[in-house]
Amino acid sequence: MIRTTVLAVVALVAIAFTPATVRAEPKKDIVDTAVAAGNFKTLATALEKAGLVDTLKGKGPFTVFAPTDEAFAKIPKATLDALLKDKKKLTAVLAYHVVSGKVMAADVVKLTTAKTVNGQSVTIKASGGTVKVNDATVTKTDIEASNGVIHVIDTVLLPK
Repeated sequence: MIRTTVLAVVALVAIAFTPATVRAEPKKDIVDTAVAAGNFKTLATALEKAGLVDTLKGKGPFTVFAPTDEAFAKIPKATLDALLKDKKKLTAVLAYHVVSGKVMAADVVKLTTAKTVNGQSVTIKASGGTVKVNDATVTKTDIEASNGVIHVIDTVLLPK
């Protein structure tokens, strides 16, 4: 009886620590993860027009504050259309949403600023369970990708 119980416990421990229960590394990169989510169509289009798809499919790691389609919809259509046609300005805007390194939400809330890959910094404020990046509210955090992490925001960040 004791031997059977010990064997059962050993078997349960072995099952609990098999590789199948180890958290798998995400297989999709930042771009593919965003596209698969379905609510970043405008961001994906902007990345293509700016020629940044290959960069964000690269090794990284990157942290992307990703505006949703609803965030882009807050920009007047004529302004957005003009931005999508101006590769230099579009690249600057998109680079303002990216921070080098993989910065998870638990670390973001400890920051007051973060330097983006366009060279300018964003302001970060955490208060009462809400995190703001400049004027944008973070609505979803820690969407892991093979080359970084995505934090969803409700407003497009515009560099100064």
